[in-house]
Amino acid sequence: MTGKIVKGIAGFYYVYGEDGILYECKAKGIFRNKKIKPLVGDNVEITVLGKDPWEGNIEQIKERNNTLIRPAVANIDQALVLFAMADPEPNLNLLDRFLVMMERVHIPVTIGFNKTDLCDEKSLKRYREIYEPAGYSVMFLSAYTQKGIDQVRTFLHGKTTALAGPSGVGKSSLMNRILPEAQMETGSISEKIKRGRHTTRHSELFCTEPGTYLMDTPGFSSVFVEEIEPEELKECFKEFGPFESQCRFLGCVHIGETICGVKTAVREGKIQDSRYENYRLFYQELKNKRRY
Repeated sequence: MTGKIVKGIAGFYYVYGEDGILYECKAKGIFRNKKIKPLVGDNVEITVLGKDPWEGNIEQIKERNNTLIRPAVANIDQALVLFAMADPEPNLNLLDRFLVMMERVHIPVTIGFNKTDLCDEKSLKRYREIYEPAGYSVMFLSAYTQKGIDQVRTFLHGKTTALAGPSGVGKSSLMNRILPEAQMETGSISEKIKRGRHTTRHSELFCTEPGTYLMDTPGFSSVFVEEIEPEELKECFKEFGPFESQCRFLGCVHIGETICGVKTAVREGKIQDSRYENYRLFYQELKNKRRY
């Protein structure tokens, strides 16, 4: 029988079978011998061992479309990265790091800004102007008032979606609106540090309807793809592309060059300052890592 791994805890893998039943499975020793670790999101073949309780063995792991390291998951069709409009305010450095990570593995990203009930239209306009010209769809949501919840459901339909974002932005609250039976634990925001406690402790896929899966990932505070070469970083900033033909030198990295179409676009407001400044910071980080 085929199925999908929706959760893995302490050596047990919970597989949602094509028959709609959740099986508790162990992976055959051959995977351990080949140093292959089953991942949440893997499509697998299982042998049913028992029906009371429902148990099985994972016999085969089907070829993966993609793999993420943090969180360790496979076969993600798209990502919804969630940040709060306020309490805490968006950390654009962290958001851009996540976008770079997703660009590297070619996973489409939609950005969701939650807690819109705590901000004004001017703030919404600002973030739309930063990220829509950069090639990203932007949703403005409120899990509290249920604004945009139907839009999210339409976005999720028929896909396996990773829901990601730092702690305290309302990921679990959004999950509870989309799938009340998931009953994700919600955490309070620490008034002292203005961020949430890490309430999601493991990656888990939830089947919201047949063929539609949503994964709430553990809160993250720092993400980056270390194996990327500094010269490759510009490929992860999609809005740079239209202006690179105006660079004087082939292979321009848009940092120190005098005649640079990207830097000119920044000065003219065609590329947002925050995006370019984060690009410069990431580029320098990668250069420093390669040096040491």
